[in-house]
Amino acid sequence: MAAETETILPPGSTIGIVGGGQLARMLAIAASQYGLKVHIYAPEANSPAFEVSAAHTCASYEDEEKLRQFAAAVDVITYEFENIPAAAVSLLSNMKPLHPNAEALSTTQDRLSEKTFISSLGIETAPFIAVPDSGALDDAITQIGLPAVLKTTRFGYDGKGQIIIRTEADIPAARKLADSAVCILEGFVPFREEVSVIATRNLSGAFSSFDLCVNEHKNHILDITRLPANVKAETEIQAISIAQRLANALDYVGTLAVEMFLVEDKGKEKLVVNEIAPRVHNSGHWTIEGAVTSQFAQHIRAICNWPLGQTQRTGRIKMRNLIGHDINDWLEIVTDEQAHLHLYGKEEAREGRKMGHVTWVFPDKMAQ
Repeated sequence: MAAETETILPPGSTIGIVGGGQLARMLAIAASQYGLKVHIYAPEANSPAFEVSAAHTCASYEDEEKLRQFAAAVDVITYEFENIPAAAVSLLSNMKPLHPNAEALSTTQDRLSEKTFISSLGIETAPFIAVPDSGALDDAITQIGLPAVLKTTRFGYDGKGQIIIRTEADIPAARKLADSAVCILEGFVPFREEVSVIATRNLSGAFSSFDLCVNEHKNHILDITRLPANVKAETEIQAISIAQRLANALDYVGTLAVEMFLVEDKGKEKLVVNEIAPRVHNSGHWTIEGAVTSQFAQHIRAICNWPLGQTQRTGRIKMRNLIGHDINDWLEIVTDEQAHLHLYGKEEAREGRKMGHVTWVFPDKMAQ
């Protein structure tokens, strides 16, 4: 691993970001506000982040020479998504500081290793068991029971790579999934709401969290995020504490999201951790206008070892994703004086594709 130092990177330094999608785009915009330069590495020629970065490299994640040139041109490296090949991560982390670190990345890349890690800290998750192939599925179902959710251990997001097994009629489709990849079977959690914590930890170990948010999904993709969350004060405190424990255990540097199920049992609230996203996250986009410091600015500050910014919420929040042809509503949105529109510069609107988001910040706590 490249030698870690407590050096504070000054304005004018260059941040390397692996991945060129909308998260990298918003990270680059945040960095520019601090006088920091960004160099994007991504294989897609039309990557949205290329438009707003000082430099970019368009090459595959298997191109060792291009990776070396990229690392040589930057002062610190981060990433906008977790599915980076292990060989690329190893090469980059041996050349320059990589935040979050390679261990945090490898732990969260695989659902089985992630669940095992979370459970090892005494933090509750759904019951789970490895399903290495379809032959192991029946025994796993016997142990976990139904309903359950079968997920590929890797490369799943926005509902991809998973299937709910409610009855025996769903098992044949589950077998096909288990034949296609190594999987994990998780017990179904009867949750009231899905919530998430967006938090940041810097090189010095300082930790800061945004308020707990409630997330509503449509077709397995985040649709709306709302704040404040309608939970008991002690529940929010517990959620933030869980995020801090996870960040400390991973020696994490940067912004992360911890997604949780809020379960209500006999009037009591409890939290069950679903997954960790080792990066800035869709449910934190509201922080651009809805908090004193955005999740993107916090991430930049953390990996440069700057003091973390203030995270106070500036009002009541509603954030909505613009999926596919929702982008066609852009003119209507910009006529709304309270709406803050963000479009990601993607060329083609496709079903299920995140094209942008819009945030409303209401100063009146009674606003809807």
